[in-house]
Amino acid sequence: MPCPALPDGFDFTDPDLLRDRVPLPEFAELRRVEPVHWVAQPSNLAGFQDEGYWAVTRHADVKYVSTHPEIFSSTVNTAIIRFNEHIERDAIDAQRLILLNMDPPEHTRVRQIVQRVFTPRAIRALEDTLRTRARAIVETARARSGSFDFVTEVACELPLQAIAELIGVPQDDRAKIFDWSNKMIAYDDPEYAITEEVGAESATELIAYAMNMAADRKQCPAKDIVTTLVAAEDEGNLASDEFGFFVLMLSVAGNETTRNAITHGMHAFLTHPGQWELYKRERPATAAEEIVRWATPVVSFQRTATQDTELGGKQIKKGDRVGIFYSSANHDPDVFDHPDVFDVTRDPNPHLGFGGGGPHYCLGKSLAVLEIDLIFNAIADAMPDLRLTGDPRRLRSAWINGVKELQVSHR
Repeated sequence: MPCPALPDGFDFTDPDLLRDRVPLPEFAELRRVEPVHWVAQPSNLAGFQDEGYWAVTRHADVKYVSTHPEIFSSTVNTAIIRFNEHIERDAIDAQRLILLNMDPPEHTRVRQIVQRVFTPRAIRALEDTLRTRARAIVETARARSGSFDFVTEVACELPLQAIAELIGVPQDDRAKIFDWSNKMIAYDDPEYAITEEVGAESATELIAYAMNMAADRKQCPAKDIVTTLVAAEDEGNLASDEFGFFVLMLSVAGNETTRNAITHGMHAFLTHPGQWELYKRERPATAAEEIVRWATPVVSFQRTATQDTELGGKQIKKGDRVGIFYSSANHDPDVFDHPDVFDVTRDPNPHLGFGGGGPHYCLGKSLAVLEIDLIFNAIADAMPDLRLTGDPRRLRSAWINGVKELQVSHR
């Protein structure tokens, strides 16, 4: 098998790389030449005592890894593909309490409880409220004169308000959730001057906040989702600490990802004006899914092999880390016609932006799609003439396709 034409030492989890771009050309080279590729790392670079990971880049292989948790574990080393060399192993192991980092059967038990939050009926019940909130967010942004930051004024607001609405966090506290979640994922970006310790403190504060909510509902049940999840532990509900870790996951998985999808979607529309005109005219129901495919807010997660196995013609040993690269899978030409084209009418669209299937398929997909639909409909109604006034400023991260700032204006 020929070797892929990659620079020596090229690492798809290098945070300096994602600060500048998603490495789509390098992914294409791997899919073509060596779709399962060993990426060597200096020992402990990513916080793990090993020498690197396997990069899995084809759509079919990402789905295979995702749907075989008995072979590829989320718990052993967590789903986060790169921490930093200073993190203590105890800090990594503590993250096993988060649903994202559980394997069946524990994952199955917790997911069966928390999926009550995301039933079709529960999401439908939120739709009118979130539509009103989306319109208010956009109207507030429209009232600003001159250039403004789309991320802070528009993209971040609806996901935060949706989470607050969903679990009963007072809207006045949403800024706390925003701040804590930012600090938890921004430790790779020097602009924020956030250390792992500050990130851990933020996680602790958020968990404590949620545990206090749970304790209050146990004392005084209300007709809200928190009460549904925690009020009767002996009836299969969550313990207070489990609820705390669930809210922690929501604040990152439900807030950061949807915010970045909305931001990337707006940038895509404004750099593909024909698509923006089409959207404003037709409002295709397929748009949200294409925005998520195009954005792929989570570039990669990881799994750890629980046994010797073979994937893509490569022998993977028990204990090897395996990176599943959703950004690559979502540009696989074996699955998508013209994958490098942004097309809001794309249908079918079997992208993996919500995961590759299996037990960790995104719980909140229907809510995320609703939020994206609502916010872009509101923007098309109230700010149809939105335009870019600056390039996106990207987050320095090992695994998140994030945008910190996107300056826009309207006439």
